[in-house]
Amino acid sequence: MIILFAVLALIGVIQQLYGAHLVERFCAASPATPKQRPSVSILKPLHGVEPLTELALESFFLLDYPDYQLVFGVQNENDPVLGVIARLRARYPERDTALMVNDTPHGSNRKVANLINMRPLAKHEILVIADADVHVPPYYLERVVAALETPETGLVTSLYTGLPGTAELPARLGAMQINQTFLPGFLMARQLGRQDCTGATMAIRKLLLTQLGGLEALSGHLADDQVLGRLVLKAGLKIKLANVIPATTIPEADFAALFRHELRWARTIRALVPLAYAGSILQIPLLWAALALVCSGLELWSVFLFLGVWAVRVVAGWRTETSLRLPRTGEFWLFLLRDCFSAIIYIASFTGNRVNWRGQSMTADSGRSDPG
Repeated sequence: MIILFAVLALIGVIQQLYGAHLVERFCAASPATPKQRPSVSILKPLHGVEPLTELALESFFLLDYPDYQLVFGVQNENDPVLGVIARLRARYPERDTALMVNDTPHGSNRKVANLINMRPLAKHEILVIADADVHVPPYYLERVVAALETPETGLVTSLYTGLPGTAELPARLGAMQINQTFLPGFLMARQLGRQDCTGATMAIRKLLLTQLGGLEALSGHLADDQVLGRLVLKAGLKIKLANVIPATTIPEADFAALFRHELRWARTIRALVPLAYAGSILQIPLLWAALALVCSGLELWSVFLFLGVWAVRVVAGWRTETSLRLPRTGEFWLFLLRDCFSAIIYIASFTGNRVNWRGQSMTADSGRSDPG
């Protein structure tokens, strides 16, 4: 058993290094330029205000693109995010914007219900749906449109990095999970043939969305992004990864909030792709190295194994952060703490299917049939 733990730890660090290599390769790739720049409607479903909300939304007002519309959707007329939208619209009066305040329910997913209510305001054929906490560079829309032009592409999505919304330790750990585990893991999954979709970017043509059953086809599912991706693949089309990496705010200031957030991710992924999720335990190499260390009775070889795995984990993380032009995680002990927290999340993900999402309790489903 001790040897097995050691082998699993080595497999984990090899995976970490390969993931860092894929991130480096992705970041070094030359971006495509769109042949045309058609008009685009960007749909932003909103709920509440978190750290950096105004900064994230403002980045969409600053896009370097000739003609696009911003459509905001809110379900509560007392939502404080309405004040943020009002300030931004006053700051950028030249920007084409629309606002829908409507609490009409459509299925169990409130975000999708918000999108359904917003949809009539979208003027253009190309729709880009982006989560409220996403920060984008000025060239974001151009890169997304270029990807959508690729033959046989039905849907465009994007990677994203984690941006701590506070200086607190939980926000930093949440960003580490996205930058050093999720992002390389997403690229490895694509190498293996998977074509997943993220809520950071979902770009699709109106006609195709209608043919797939519209937003209503997503309304009964927690992972609306993954369900949309599956519908596109089922139609014989591809999910293209745009050559742009937005950031998403990590707002958690305490460990309880971070636990709830990451547990939602974990249970959602486990419900969607159970076998792949089970294998993701290999993404925590320090866990296996620690088990080898303890079970061997602190034998010298296991001490060197643990320290070696820790060192490789740090190097892989640094390589990834450098490629993404992110601040380097300087404290070595944070990598150990991050992997300990990840192990706790992994174990807890198997204890139930309920998740908390923006105050709403939902069930993580497989995304393959309407859960009712």
